[in-house]
Amino acid sequence: MSMKFDIQPASSPTSEKDRVAKLVDPGFGRVFTDHMAVVRYNQAKGGWYDARVEARANFQLDPAGAVLHYAQEIFEGLKAYKRDDGGVNLFRPDANARRFKDSADRMAMAQIPEDVFIEAVEQVVRIDRAWMPGGEGSLYLRPFMIASETFLGVKPSSEYIFAVIASPVGSYFKGGPAPVSIWVSENYTRAAIGGTGAVKCGGNYAASLRAQAEAIQHGCDQVVFLDAVERRYIEELGGMNVFFVFDDGSLSTPPLGTILPGITRDSIIALARDAGKTVREEPYSLDQWRKDAASGRLKEAFACGTAAVISPIGKVRSVSGDFEISGGAAGPVAMGLRKQLVDIQYGRTNDPHNWIRKVF
Repeated sequence: MSMKFDIQPASSPTSEKDRVAKLVDPGFGRVFTDHMAVVRYNQAKGGWYDARVEARANFQLDPAGAVLHYAQEIFEGLKAYKRDDGGVNLFRPDANARRFKDSADRMAMAQIPEDVFIEAVEQVVRIDRAWMPGGEGSLYLRPFMIASETFLGVKPSSEYIFAVIASPVGSYFKGGPAPVSIWVSENYTRAAIGGTGAVKCGGNYAASLRAQAEAIQHGCDQVVFLDAVERRYIEELGGMNVFFVFDDGSLSTPPLGTILPGITRDSIIALARDAGKTVREEPYSLDQWRKDAASGRLKEAFACGTAAVISPIGKVRSVSGDFEISGGAAGPVAMGLRKQLVDIQYGRTNDPHNWIRKVF
């Protein structure tokens, strides 16, 4: 299914002077571009309709809108990267489109066709290309969908709003990736089997905030969750997947099921295997992590996700004691994979898996 988007440029876009000033140090997710793409869904009207690109503006939502009461809401995160030749790349938008459909399915929401999802993302990149930062910056794209039917009964909504907004972001780390410290949450869990752990829905993130606040109280950057059944096995961070690197050159990462199937995670597995490394997707306990860090069997640990790409983990803190990984320094495997991935995203090296989609 393809849809024609009605393009209605903003009548009073941000002036060039203001835009340039905002792009000097945009931070993450605080500055927004002038436009958004919106597609609506209504069961009674036969599905998706009214695809448009228009000035970024507030939604009109009834106080009884379903999203406000029953949290039928999903989102994605991906980036557009400026190449040295001035063109723009998207990285694996088809994978985001597929995951978005899977999220919609689990949340009993209407599924937007993958080509419409990708077209909406590309339209926003095209109309707001002047907002692309240079250097290690990128244009962060946030497709999302909310239930917009007006009712207070507990059932799947029959109306939805799908939209894409964009936010220019600087390099996640000033002066290169610094190792992060993480707090092991032993009071709170993120997801159980059969739950929504593999879905990119707001509720998962809301449920992680208390644990993240606890991490910050303990002087840590991020929280890591254990499995909900045995409270032993590492699952994922508040918003990132995690990898372990061993002295035999192999890597391990927690298996899918209750964790988000990260696109950066999947890309790292592919790149590591391309390089001839063994990558295991298997449970790894906190006790084993502590033992392997002490014995030197574990050489590195790192977190990965769209925003930061790869963050080395230097220190782990928990109620049962703290430990460091390789003296708390960033390791060569994490940094090598990060460089390889970023070089593919910005079009500086070959793209063996055809992950890049050129917008122009």
